[in-house]
Amino acid sequence: MAVIGKLVTRHFRLSLRCSLINRKQRHYSILAQKPVYTSIYISKNEFKTLPAVVTQKLCAINSHMKTMGALSPLDPSSFSRPELAVIKHVDLLYKVDFDKKMLYGTSVLTIQVLDYIEDVILDTNNLTIEAVELKDGTTLKYKLDEPIPNYGSKLTITLPQSAAPEQKLQIKIKYSTEPSATALQWLEPNQTSGKKHPYLFSQCQPVHARSILPCQDTPAVKFTYEAEVIAPEEFTVLMSAIRGESNGNKTTFRQPVPIPSYLLALAVGVLESRRLGPRSQVWSEKEEIEQSAWEFAETEKYLQAAERLCGPYQWTQYDLLVLPPSFPYGGMENPCLTFVTPTLLAGDRSQADVIVHEIMHSWTGNLVTNRNFEHFWLNEGFTVFLERKVGASLIEDPVKAKKSRDFHSILGLQELSETIISNLGVENPLTCLVPDLNNTHPDDSFSRVPYEKGSLFLRYLEDLIGGPAVFDDFLRSYLNNFQRQSIDTDQFKSYLLNYFKDNENLSTVDWDTWLHKSGMPPVIPNYDMSMTKSVTSLLEHINEPSANFSNDDIRSFTPHQIINLLQSLIDQDPLPLDKLRDLGDAYKVANSKNTEITYRWLRLCIRSRDETKLSDVFAFVNHQGRMKYVRPIYRDLYAWEDVRDQAIENFLKNEPYMMHVSAYTLRKDLHLSE
Repeated sequence: MAVIGKLVTRHFRLSLRCSLINRKQRHYSILAQKPVYTSIYISKNEFKTLPAVVTQKLCAINSHMKTMGALSPLDPSSFSRPELAVIKHVDLLYKVDFDKKMLYGTSVLTIQVLDYIEDVILDTNNLTIEAVELKDGTTLKYKLDEPIPNYGSKLTITLPQSAAPEQKLQIKIKYSTEPSATALQWLEPNQTSGKKHPYLFSQCQPVHARSILPCQDTPAVKFTYEAEVIAPEEFTVLMSAIRGESNGNKTTFRQPVPIPSYLLALAVGVLESRRLGPRSQVWSEKEEIEQSAWEFAETEKYLQAAERLCGPYQWTQYDLLVLPPSFPYGGMENPCLTFVTPTLLAGDRSQADVIVHEIMHSWTGNLVTNRNFEHFWLNEGFTVFLERKVGASLIEDPVKAKKSRDFHSILGLQELSETIISNLGVENPLTCLVPDLNNTHPDDSFSRVPYEKGSLFLRYLEDLIGGPAVFDDFLRSYLNNFQRQSIDTDQFKSYLLNYFKDNENLSTVDWDTWLHKSGMPPVIPNYDMSMTKSVTSLLEHINEPSANFSNDDIRSFTPHQIINLLQSLIDQDPLPLDKLRDLGDAYKVANSKNTEITYRWLRLCIRSRDETKLSDVFAFVNHQGRMKYVRPIYRDLYAWEDVRDQAIENFLKNEPYMMHVSAYTLRKDLHLSE
């Protein structure tokens, strides 16, 4: 069959041959697909007279269009074409070079062919490709396109002959990473607790795995992997897999459950561990190990509670790694090895909800995965929803359990309201539950919206359908039906409507508004407000002109009620500075070891323009890189015109020590890049 015949045939049989493709296919490009760009005619003389900035943009548009063409119909953030051929397994070999800050890698990709193909397309970002061959040694030709900023380069590997459906390929790629690989942070000894040894860790979500191996960097693709990592003998190597033998400078791993590329994880440091339970241990530098072991001692209890709701835990091992402070997230749900920030070490186990959250990802996200990051709420909204259900299930009294679940949902609603109303704006398309990420990098779309708006939507559905008694059975059925798959919102919706086909209440759901309209959710559940009454009462007292403060005001408050109070103060007009200082002294929030409290207290100081607290503010953002904290604080500092330049100067000074995603997003928050 001629090539053109193959292409035409391929076009008409894709939806029949490949279950990966959604019925509503689209072709994506980094550039908006507006006909104006392809229909403009400008003569040479006219081109010469255009302003320089216009000609530069036209040249850039033309260059990008020639370089990329269309992206995957499955994913607006990937060059790969998994509807034609899909990676099923990866054999990895890494050599870690701390001196050069590079990984030297060899990957053998086992690929299942789904349609007639002449080449294989992969995602890369700043990788130096040294050789590409079949596993039998046959050299393969390849082309690495010009890089597109933040997306990397398309790697096209030409096959020696056409491959047909059902055929399996094994392609071996030898390559090396750059010191600036966006998935990696290389820490100098002085950036660690021990101050003697360097440290390496990764963060591949959402689309940074392509900077550490050529892959189909889309959550639509799941693969198993085995790995061998070579590192200096005194270092411990950990990955998002079951750890095997460690002999000398070599450590082996295996991950028998298929994962998307964003869950590939690596950490190398001088570490110690402590046993937490029959299937869990915690790892950290020795300076934090005892505190970490105490803080996370109840991990097995959380795992068992999760299993009661969701079914058996399929990943065998559940370890925790407490990373250095520059880690940009509260936690990352890497299978078998959750990464967490040291900001969770509050000394009172009050931030255990983060661990419960990451445990729940073992089902929602890791087993059932969003097909691409437009459907990120299927990962995060479900996980927040389940996190609060499991957290409440640990409380024996059912009345208190419901109050606690609702109270934490109210805290989430506060964060959602600030995100949508104060930060993004109610008309911002990124406040849609299912945003269009065509031309938008997933890093730019990250916010509390998929977490809290998604969780709230599920709570609304649960209440509408008949409460936990009926919805919990649906959840287990949903997780069992879609386990080890990557799905989209339409598949969730269809499964829900079919499961509850006799429930007439679902006919009242305004699906389009919930899923595709911007702004706050159209319905707010009728939460139990019992635990907020004392907070609301105290807030009214604080706002009285002649209010006096005493520690007795908050003596009965839980840490989360204090957080609720401080967030409520953030949501209103700033307090006069003298009143804020009196409040801080009386309530002793300035010296809290709970970073959720410290973070909000410092924001209040910024909003009330307390220049005496600036050194504390800069120390806080310089000491840890958790984006949940540093981004709002830097935005607050930017809004304070008198200290704006100082904030920018502080950021630029510390930018080299930040992980890529933190620096990238902060640059936009500070209007240093578009």
